[in-house]
Amino acid sequence: MHQYFAPKHISPWYERKATKHQRYMDEYLNGGVRVRHDDKIISFIEQNMKYMEHRPNVFQHNDFHVGNIIVKDKRLSGIIDFNRYDWGDPIHDFLKVGIFSREVSIPFSNGQLKGYFQNEQPGEAFWRLYSLYLAMCVFSSVVWTLKVTPGSMDEMLDKIYTFLEDHDYFERMKPKWYQEN
Repeated sequence: MHQYFAPKHISPWYERKATKHQRYMDEYLNGGVRVRHDDKIISFIEQNMKYMEHRPNVFQHNDFHVGNIIVKDKRLSGIIDFNRYDWGDPIHDFLKVGIFSREVSIPFSNGQLKGYFQNEQPGEAFWRLYSLYLAMCVFSSVVWTLKVTPGSMDEMLDKIYTFLEDHDYFERMKPKWYQEN
């Protein structure tokens, strides 16, 4: 999936992601829901945005998680729900591991990472970008939930606080659930 490069008319990932993030931040700051210690998260994002520059601009599923995988006879049969596809950094596709997949199955989440990296350990650059995208997702998730499913805000905040705790509010890059062996 991540082997298909964006058409030439698609602007660079950094430009699009930074603009989108700023729009979400403006909406978040003007909204009525706050995440505890959001100042720590905002600071982490500001310190790490530079790492998004010059990232690949490839096809992204953009909603890849265990709920969008079809298994038949204990084998991968397909991937569904491409209606949020985008172009950008392939690491961004791992964002949903920390939000949805890890709560369903930590072994699956570890396996997804190990499979993608062909049983090699993801390096520091991966974990920094993964954490950056997860941190940015805090604000977009609050804004999206308020707009689309406001009645599920408590559930979304539970998910957010879980991954914030997994990363000690981004004091650590690798989540606590990740197993290297």
